[in-house]
Amino acid sequence: MTTPAVHCRVLRVALGGKNVVDGIDLDVSPGDWVAVVGPNGAGKTTLMHALAGLIVSTGELTVSGRSPRDSGRKAMSQVVALMPQRPVVPEGATVTELVALGRTPYLRRFGTETATDRAVINNVIERLDLTAFADRRATELSGGELQRVVLARALAQEPKVLLLDEPTSALDIGHQQQVLDLVEAMRLSDNITVIAAMHDLTLAGQYGQRIVLLDQGRVVADGTPSEVLRADLLGKVYGARVEVLDRPSGPVVVPILQKNAR
Repeated sequence: MTTPAVHCRVLRVALGGKNVVDGIDLDVSPGDWVAVVGPNGAGKTTLMHALAGLIVSTGELTVSGRSPRDSGRKAMSQVVALMPQRPVVPEGATVTELVALGRTPYLRRFGTETATDRAVINNVIERLDLTAFADRRATELSGGELQRVVLARALAQEPKVLLLDEPTSALDIGHQQQVLDLVEAMRLSDNITVIAAMHDLTLAGQYGQRIVLLDQGRVVADGTPSEVLRADLLGKVYGARVEVLDRPSGPVVVPILQKNAR
């Protein structure tokens, strides 16, 4: 039997005395892409941080067979990488230097990059078409370019599980597709498991093989895009009027204008 890439049983995270993640059960197979969706405050980002071992949680949790509670931060960072919603970019850091931070989990204490580390960094920069920007300061890049660099940093960790927290929230539609296409290519070529908290339901349905819908920290639906992205269910959870169109690439969620709104 294949070991799940991610395993959760009754996973809870309490913040400010409230369960922001409240009893989540989740198993994700290696190489799958799972999109996590839900309204603001549903617990998506908190779940991503719990899976990365960045915040305290209770219940069962293993990522690539390792428990964030029993393994050190360095050991976990060798199997799971988080692409944050709002990345912190060190002032003055070049693209190469920012990507190189992804190799930190593999460096010995007070150690320097090895030939293997440099090869991984150069390979990721090349695969994400960042060679022309390698010596530029990361703070000088456009939003789409910076997102590719932050993704490169995460991939430089050579993770088995890649966590994306709203990876396209600040991007236009072209750059959204570019970043998600890159993730999909890497998933297929390197058998990376992708779990992505996504705001855009249409993108979630097109890229995710499976969708987990959260509301108030709990899973209210878990299945294929067509099973979860239903107008009645989305209307109930989001309090929104939507129509779901069936397209070859996946469901398309369209908001419906109220007739007397004009």
